Amino acid sequence: MPALHDLGYRSLFAHPELVRELITDFTSIKLLDEIPLLAFKRVNPAYVSEHLSARQDDLVWRVRLGDEFLYVYILLECQSRVDRWMALRMQTSIGLLYQDLVKGHALSSGLLLPPVLPLVFYNGSPHWSASMDLAGLLMQAPAELAALQPAQRYVLVDQQRLDASALETNETLLALLFRLELSSAPDVLKKVAPALTAWFHQAPQATLRRSVEVWVNHLLASRPGKSGPFTCNSVKEAADMGRKFETWAEEFEDIGFQKGSAEGKAEGQVIALRGVLGSLLRSRFGELPVSATRRIDQANQAELEQWFERSLNAPSLQAVFDAGAAST
Repeated sequence: MPALHDLGYRSLFAHPELVRELITDFTSIKLLDEIPLLAFKRVNPAYVSEHLSARQDDLVWRVRLGDEFLYVYILLECQSRVDRWMALRMQTSIGLLYQDLVKGHALSSGLLLPPVLPLVFYNGSPHWSASMDLAGLLMQAPAELAALQPAQRYVLVDQQRLDASALETNETLLALLFRLELSSAPDVLKKVAPALTAWFHQAPQATLRRSVEVWVNHLLASRPGKSGPFTCNSVKEAADMGRKFETWAEEFEDIGFQKGSAEGKAEGQVIALRGVLGSLLRSRFGELPVSATRRIDQANQAELEQWFERSLNAPSLQAVFDAGAAST
């Protein structure tokens, strides 16, 4: 099950603008710098293996490069731990992707498998210590078998250790959100808040504004303390962003070094998730009926997270709550 902050990042990387910024600004890969957003198409990564285990925690994008395609496979690690087996996990994920392409007859005319950009986005506190190459997880093979061993590498974006000065000069939205998460309260108030306020005022896409809103709420919910759900449903409301960010900055400063109980934090996350889900559904489908509000108020965290996942692309309110309606 995805962690609470994973859901916030999933809402961000559901937009091709931010996927392209993640690759072009925070990796050494420059292949997609000039590729138009229309060339990006999100792919459903919920493959089912022979053991019927759905892989729903991954993000997959297909990018058209001329007459061919490139696949971008993003694994989110928004937890305070390092997955030692990440290279193996990535190899398995890409294998399932390839298997799905073969079964779906989605290969090129030459029946060749497409290239994949494997990317791990990590924002945990411990330094990333896992091998970025599958070879680092394998025993040394006899010389005559060495060439027969599997190989897999991935690109790592370690958000907590990005260069601060480079972030300061980067004017993209993703860099601004990274600064919001990594900055101290005074910097949030004096530097980040005005820039993000200006972005909300000028942002042309309601869906992208809504995803940023979701991300900010998950960021607040992941910290100790009580922060009310943030909404910015119109450009007009963006004019009041300065006051909202000032309140948030003060809360960051007040709660930054406090540590609540695990039980209290979990309860706070559920409350925040209910608020964010309700705000997201109202912005997509209008005022919610009493029955929907009641279901949200009575749901547990697993149900709320499942509904949140569906709400990003569901065609109707019924499809959010009803798996059968979502599948049709």
